[in-house]
Amino acid sequence: MEGQAKQAYFVNEAFNHEEPPQGGGASGVGGGGDNLHRRKSGGNKELQLDMGGLKKGQDVAGSDPPSMDFDDILPLIGEFGRYQKLLFICMIPFSFFVAFVYFSQIFLTLVPEQHWCHVPELDGLDVEARLALSIPMSNGEYNNCYMYDVNYTELLAQGKVMADPKWPRVKCRHGWSYNFTEIPYSTVATEQNWVCDDAALPTYAQSIFFLGAIVGGLLFGWVADRFGRIPALIGTNMMGLLAGVGTAFVGNFWQFAAMRFFVGFAFDNCFTMMYILVLEYVGPKYRTFVANMSIAIFFTGAACLLPWIAYFLADWKLLAIVTSAPLLLAIFTPFVVPESARWLVSQGKVDKAVGILKKLEKGNGRQVPAQTYQIFADSCKRMREQEAQNGNYSVLDLFKSPRLRRTTLLLIVIWMAISLVFDGHVRNVGSLGLDIFFTFTLACFTELPADTLLTVILDRFGRRWLACSSMVLSGVFSLLATVVPVGIYSAALAIMGRFFVNISYNIGLQWAAEVLPTVVRAQAVAFIHIMGYVASIIAPFVVYLANISQALPLIILGILGIIGGLLSLLLPETLNHVLPQTLSDGEEFGRGQSIWDFPCLAKQVDDDEEEKRNGDVEEVRSQAFVRGTQTGASLNASTGGELRSSILRRSIKSRNSTKL
Repeated sequence: MEGQAKQAYFVNEAFNHEEPPQGGGASGVGGGGDNLHRRKSGGNKELQLDMGGLKKGQDVAGSDPPSMDFDDILPLIGEFGRYQKLLFICMIPFSFFVAFVYFSQIFLTLVPEQHWCHVPELDGLDVEARLALSIPMSNGEYNNCYMYDVNYTELLAQGKVMADPKWPRVKCRHGWSYNFTEIPYSTVATEQNWVCDDAALPTYAQSIFFLGAIVGGLLFGWVADRFGRIPALIGTNMMGLLAGVGTAFVGNFWQFAAMRFFVGFAFDNCFTMMYILVLEYVGPKYRTFVANMSIAIFFTGAACLLPWIAYFLADWKLLAIVTSAPLLLAIFTPFVVPESARWLVSQGKVDKAVGILKKLEKGNGRQVPAQTYQIFADSCKRMREQEAQNGNYSVLDLFKSPRLRRTTLLLIVIWMAISLVFDGHVRNVGSLGLDIFFTFTLACFTELPADTLLTVILDRFGRRWLACSSMVLSGVFSLLATVVPVGIYSAALAIMGRFFVNISYNIGLQWAAEVLPTVVRAQAVAFIHIMGYVASIIAPFVVYLANISQALPLIILGILGIIGGLLSLLLPETLNHVLPQTLSDGEEFGRGQSIWDFPCLAKQVDDDEEEKRNGDVEEVRSQAFVRGTQTGASLNASTGGELRSSILRRSIKSRNSTKL
């Protein structure tokens, strides 16, 4: 029986257990009702046996019921076995989907910088002759929006070849002519002449896209909560498919805007639901790798490929169809990807969740005793009974105490700054003075080194100073790009700004999930994420300011980056700290910390050496305040991916309610 207990009961220090605020929780083997005995965390991410209260020969039944959650059982069925590797590969198409949904409008609405009023009477002349006779000069270049108001038939009859600058001017009457040398295809913007007075229409359409993302997040979040993650994943991709293909058949701006609104429903849930599902079935030891590398490799690869798909197709309607049609593959998801076991448990379908785990066990070639599954099922049922304890809190509770109110407002402002700066850099590539296809590819490629670097350093240097330094550096490089000549130098500096904001983006909402107390974490992070979408709605208008001054968008992005970075110093560090659970924990969290505290400089004591010196002294903490992780590495993976999704509230809610 002792051997079975060892197999059945584990304490995993790499996962964020989110216990109820007070009482009622199932304690570990040998644990008391009010206190939980555990070792002081030394940053160890490995699985550890906890035989705390079990003495040799003692049966499990002779003590309090053992508790086991998903992260305790995953090492037994395989943390990253054949089945999980298959799921990891299955993330590839969904990574392409979200990249295409997010970025495709850039290449659907491109407008060549060189465009001029079309004069039908001069169609028989070459381009230079037409421009010389019909288009006034402005700052040494031909004006994009005005032509001379004269009788061109008479001018041709008189043999005129040069315009008189004193001739009267008028806005374009017969549309525009475009130079398609740099952008080798017609777009919806050029076909419908969204230039001059209508130049802001693509900007409006992009903002409407983000409005759709907010509505879609709420809608498919409800679907995910009510019917499961797989139906929501299929639904959001089908919406993206239909609206994306429909974009190719629009006849005016409002039709285009409507299609982009519904395409927005698919952002970013068309990928993130799959992202969450895969992370649920990957063991804590590998979550950081899967969470970051799926973005760094798959998403980055798709984003870098997109401009060249547009370039070689050279047809905006075909581009809309080609980038949307693959979403149809989502209908095959149920045949490969299992439903969320955590969601099944939250719905009381524990037997189905156990069935999925047994499928993983078989796929990985493992053998898990039946008693282990029984302990797991019993734990799930006990945890679910405690769900109501977290149901009486809301986001408003964060604003009732001074420190929590300050922290929440800081998180909102910082995340809005990060979201705006990130999206601004994404869409400002067309204003950098270089070939947009090459520049976009290079800028997107920065995601790979940014995510890789973050995977290595995040749990060494902590959140606060990494967020501050990356945001400030993003702002500094953005500002420097405005004081050098437009071209390769300004583009290189702007791309460095994009690199650093990539790092900030990946830190941002994970940090929020760690700082905010468990009882309101799900709702609060979802609210902060929505505020990020609000900032993204503004971002296209910031980029549009390039029509006034090419440097203006980068100046705004630079200032916001520096302000956001400096504000992040006012938030508490979470690395190697017990995370807050109750509102009172949240109010006290970070009190006494200095902004000059660096986790990497803190004295690290090896657990084994500490045991030898202290005689294996244990730390006794209140059950209401104990966590299973102090490192944050697994939180980066298990919640970091969810934080990109507007369905986070539902996903974390299910996890909180089951304590899994």
